[in-house]
Amino acid sequence: MIRVGLLGSGFISDTYADALQDVRNAEIVANYSRDLSRAVAFAEKWGPIPDQYDSIEALCANQDVDLVVIALPNEVHVEAVRIAAAAGKGIVCTKPLARTGAEAAEILRIVTEAGVWHGYAESSVFSPNIAKAHQMVAAGAIGDVLTMRAREAHSGPHAPHFWDAETAGGGALLDMGCHTVESARHFFGKDNPVTEVFAWGATMAHADKTTGEDTAIALLKFAGGQLAQIESSWIEKGGMQLRHELVGSAGRIVTDTSQTPVWGFIENPAGYLVEKADAETGWVYPVPEEARAYGFSQEMRHFVDRFAAGEVPIETFGDGFIVNCILDACYASMASGVWEKVSFER
Repeated sequence: MIRVGLLGSGFISDTYADALQDVRNAEIVANYSRDLSRAVAFAEKWGPIPDQYDSIEALCANQDVDLVVIALPNEVHVEAVRIAAAAGKGIVCTKPLARTGAEAAEILRIVTEAGVWHGYAESSVFSPNIAKAHQMVAAGAIGDVLTMRAREAHSGPHAPHFWDAETAGGGALLDMGCHTVESARHFFGKDNPVTEVFAWGATMAHADKTTGEDTAIALLKFAGGQLAQIESSWIEKGGMQLRHELVGSAGRIVTDTSQTPVWGFIENPAGYLVEKADAETGWVYPVPEEARAYGFSQEMRHFVDRFAAGEVPIETFGDGFIVNCILDACYASMASGVWEKVSFER
């Protein structure tokens, strides 16, 4: 049984706790929040969880904790990783790994020097739709993959800290583009690096909330000649949009994780429907088993199994570092208005 210490008490912490219910060889034995009362409330919701803390150091000092899962705001990731690594814990960190490539390089240096196991929690590549599409691509179903278009969109983040671009490190592109950048690497091959990017972003609808971009589009050129177009939006009403379109020399594959087998027109609220639903009545499209549909259960099961076996997971902090470097180049392109080379030197 792998014993997990969970850092955080917000939306993504709830999602991870839900996901870990599906992992038969894992249990949450400790959780942290800056506000101890929130940690206690979280434990009551997802418990029994034996120990609650308002100190990351204290949680990581708990000898019962094997694996620390970081579900904290972007600006806390470096320090949380530093503390967990110093305690010799295995570490899973939510996306994006860091705010910049330089921060991600520091995180990677910390875990490498400490010699601790690490997994980058990029749920997109674990979602059932993407996993099936990847299996088909790997089997040669559409020949050589040539282009990919991916879109992730909703009406904006839950937590106020995401809107603070100066503290969070960026806007919609950092928050959501990290998913689609890694999806592109997943399909085109991690031995096929992104060499240059072109990106555009603007604050179109939320200037009262953020100085960061709430809409962005980026083109990624791969060394093998392939092209990925990624779209990230905080301005789209009506729930989540999670779509991938893959075009190959022998066909195409489309995935749409936002599609659901349940929909209807309702005049009275029915409770929680789906992340970023925006409306409780009218035409609604609830997503059953949301943590599973989006790949959170599958990624946690993968991480726990690989950690227990002492094996490297398919998503590590090295992948998170590469994603951050690609996004750095995208932000440089937004500012310059030209194609920018991707550099992995930090």
